[in-house]
Amino acid sequence: MGVIIAFANQKGGVGKTTSAVNISACLGQSGYKTLLIDLDPQGNATQGLGFNKHTLEHTTYSTLLLDIPIKNIIKNTDYSNVFIVPSNRELAGAEVELIEVENREYRLKTTIEPIINDFEFIIVDCPPALGLLTINGLVCARKVIVPLQCEYYALEGLGELLQTVKRIRENFNPNLEILGILLTMFQHTNLSRQVVSEVQQYLGSRVFQTIIPRNVTLSEAPSFGKPVIYYDGKSIGAQAYIALTKEIISRESQ
Repeated sequence: MGVIIAFANQKGGVGKTTSAVNISACLGQSGYKTLLIDLDPQGNATQGLGFNKHTLEHTTYSTLLLDIPIKNIIKNTDYSNVFIVPSNRELAGAEVELIEVENREYRLKTTIEPIINDFEFIIVDCPPALGLLTINGLVCARKVIVPLQCEYYALEGLGELLQTVKRIRENFNPNLEILGILLTMFQHTNLSRQVVSEVQQYLGSRVFQTIIPRNVTLSEAPSFGKPVIYYDGKSIGAQAYIALTKEIISRESQ
């Protein structure tokens, strides 16, 4: 059965999609058959793997609300062992439409059940909000990774997200665990170092040892529709995600 990992944080601009895309690519390059589910109406993960989100016939919305089998929506990518269920703005209406759906919190979980054994890893890129789409991502996941930006307001909202994870575990998904807190956008400044110190002190072993730097290459790669390891594999951003992937695989196997 595939390991389902949700990337979630209600704050935008924390490197969530960048991490979901690049971890998927690194897992694929490491030989693991990986499916990335773009659950964000912005469709940035879809673009990050080279797809034009404006020309898609079927998306995550199609399987969540139109009952189209997910196997008919999965697309192969240009990258080794990486597949995607793409998204675009069509998904934005799902938050409202799901309210009327029976067992709305389990919609994604039910949708992916037929294909869960076809992949070794399933990565879910949740939107930057704690609405029904993110809840669906957390209900279907076994593990969650929380990207946290190395800036002043890094811990703002983290407590709320951890409470949401706790409520999901109590009410919908008792198997959900936090795989790790991922520090992103690190700069060699006193502020970044202070944030890292505080987060590590507060959350201890929950924090990944690998820290993702703020890196021009990481910012450029999505505009070319490429994960960073395929855009510039020798860059510090690429090397950081390669190291993080090894850490994820190690934690998951424990």
